[in-house]
Amino acid sequence: MDNRQAIGSWLSGPRAAMEDSGAALGFRGEQLGLPEHGPGSIARPGRRLGALVVDWALCMLIAYGLLTDGYGQATGNWALLVFFALGVLTVGTVGSTPGKRLFGLRIVPEGGGRLNPLRALLRTALLCVAVPALIWDRDGRGLHDRLARTVEVRV
Repeated sequence: MDNRQAIGSWLSGPRAAMEDSGAALGFRGEQLGLPEHGPGSIARPGRRLGALVVDWALCMLIAYGLLTDGYGQATGNWALLVFFALGVLTVGTVGSTPGKRLFGLRIVPEGGGRLNPLRALLRTALLCVAVPALIWDRDGRGLHDRLARTVEVRV
């Protein structure tokens, strides 16, 4: 193996290395019965991150303007509380936060149908801890989605 090929496989990640060695992993969401592209497919990380940034900026703005009367140490703490309330209320009722709506994303249960508010509560609580959102499976779902049995899909 050439050094460039070894470095390239390291940079492209374990999934690419496994596929190069002959393992057929399929596309993201195939195990869940979701399409590969288009509406209903697994949301890509870029869209998810963009939606998270919009939601966090909105929560910081609310905390800054309505709760703390200026930026201070407590603003971030209040923003996290607002983020939790926003996530539970909006995901639990309409299936998406304002940032997710802006980026064309929606949270649905694994089997389809309507999202249970308790699943939205669990998912949002785990998302506020942040660590479960950084651990992904081969479908690109975070640990918070796996534990709540939800999927973030494109609309």
